[in-house]
Amino acid sequence: MLALTVIVVIGACVLASGIVGNRLGIAPPVLMLAAGVLVGFVPRLRSVNLPPDTVLLVFLPALLYWESLNASLRAIRRSLRGVVLMSTVLVIFSAAMVAVVAHAFGLPWGPAWILGGALAPTDATAVAALGRVLPRRAMNLLQAESLINDGTALVVYGVAVSVTIGAEHFSTVHVGLLFARSYIGGAAAGIAVAFLGAKVRKRLEDPLLENVAVLLIPFSAFLLAEAIQASGVLAVVACGLIMSQLGPRVGTPAVRLLSQGFWTLGTYLLNGALFVLVGLQSQSAVRNLTSFDLARALSAVAAVCGVLIGVRFVFQFAVIYLIRALDRRASQQARRVSHGFRVITGLAGFRGAVSLAAALAVPNTLHNGQPLPDRDVIVFVTAGVIAALMLQAFALPPVVRWADLPEDTVIESESRMANRTAAEEALEAMPAIAATLGTAPEITDMARREYEKRLHVSQAGDPDDDSVDMDDDAAERLREFDSQYRELRLALLGNKRSTLLRLRDEHRIDDAVLRQIQARLDWEEVRLTRAQLID
Repeated sequence: MLALTVIVVIGACVLASGIVGNRLGIAPPVLMLAAGVLVGFVPRLRSVNLPPDTVLLVFLPALLYWESLNASLRAIRRSLRGVVLMSTVLVIFSAAMVAVVAHAFGLPWGPAWILGGALAPTDATAVAALGRVLPRRAMNLLQAESLINDGTALVVYGVAVSVTIGAEHFSTVHVGLLFARSYIGGAAAGIAVAFLGAKVRKRLEDPLLENVAVLLIPFSAFLLAEAIQASGVLAVVACGLIMSQLGPRVGTPAVRLLSQGFWTLGTYLLNGALFVLVGLQSQSAVRNLTSFDLARALSAVAAVCGVLIGVRFVFQFAVIYLIRALDRRASQQARRVSHGFRVITGLAGFRGAVSLAAALAVPNTLHNGQPLPDRDVIVFVTAGVIAALMLQAFALPPVVRWADLPEDTVIESESRMANRTAAEEALEAMPAIAATLGTAPEITDMARREYEKRLHVSQAGDPDDDSVDMDDDAAERLREFDSQYRELRLALLGNKRSTLLRLRDEHRIDDAVLRQIQARLDWEEVRLTRAQLID
């Protein structure tokens, strides 16, 4: 009964937080976290703990995979140097500074470095949930950073844990090999699973079975990477980024629509449950705190939050200006952003699931059987910092307004261009397609007129869908050739989809534009296919 009670309570917290957050304009994850803290006061639920394996093996693969599928690969390539620096140099520097602060509060160097490794990475799911008010370019940069930096942080964390418990000794060569295995092995595992998954999906015709295969892909990538002692997180990210490019080619419209609905709902529930459980775990961390008194522990939380924010701001300005001084190329100058933009990305360094799972996974004992010192402090400070940094979500809207960044109309303009180009190329290919299908000339002429009308309308704006408006006489005539008309429309939709994929591959449109327009084409194709089956 306790398990069922927990499921119902968590679901109710997610639902209530979503409703209240949308009405009051508050980020729902903040309310979910607060709800988890309040639930911790219920005596029956105080024994509920968040197993780290549940986060790492159940929550994380699904959430990271979905974020990777929806990432912009073009944006990652454009900001690759910044993303790499933030995912490596910033992570190591953050871990080191947290360790220094923690040691100043009385933690031995080993536990201090464990805490630093746990808190160094930003969290992809937290950024996605809390940063919805952010400009598109800032969101792309933060998501790319948080998808990749876990690999660096978990290597730092793993070395710190191993050295602290006495399982191994620190050496530069050994750490270098760990980093190489983590990144190279993780990326290789993700790439292998992605291409294997694409081949399996091509052979499946049942939408339900194909979606089962889609569901298995991120967990298979994580499992393979962990089996070779590489980064499961990086494997899932690499797999997701590759599938974001292959998916539009190997999936059918029915599969994509079903998958979109399933993943949207599933990841929302997982994300919400995770925030509630983090709040609940904060309660447990307070009750289990024995090494520090509460005032000292809260001071440590405040100091660690301050150093994480400070280090991030130092990196955002000092390191970037160093790069500017060293790199005077025109391409580098084109990537420059304003101070306001850097303030926004500096504030959005949220922590989340990976940090908490790492803290909870810290062993209870050393290699010699003695208790690991200050483990309770590591868990308390980690939970406290996660909760405290989420409060920055309240500061983001006014800061975004203060930054007064120029309006970003790239997606809208690319969407209009893509719709127009796809319609023009479909119109150009229509005679050949109609001849291949044996379509009646009257149907072809009617479809051509409607496409020309649609193109004329699209000059003034982006069409909402791919449907065609017809007068009553045209509709009556089409009843005689309904099957031919649907076949022609389906073939033209396929031509449009090919055009969109080519525009994406040529980097003329963003992945977001492809997904947006393809969803409309998928709905239209499913509608036409179902009508064809009914006939």
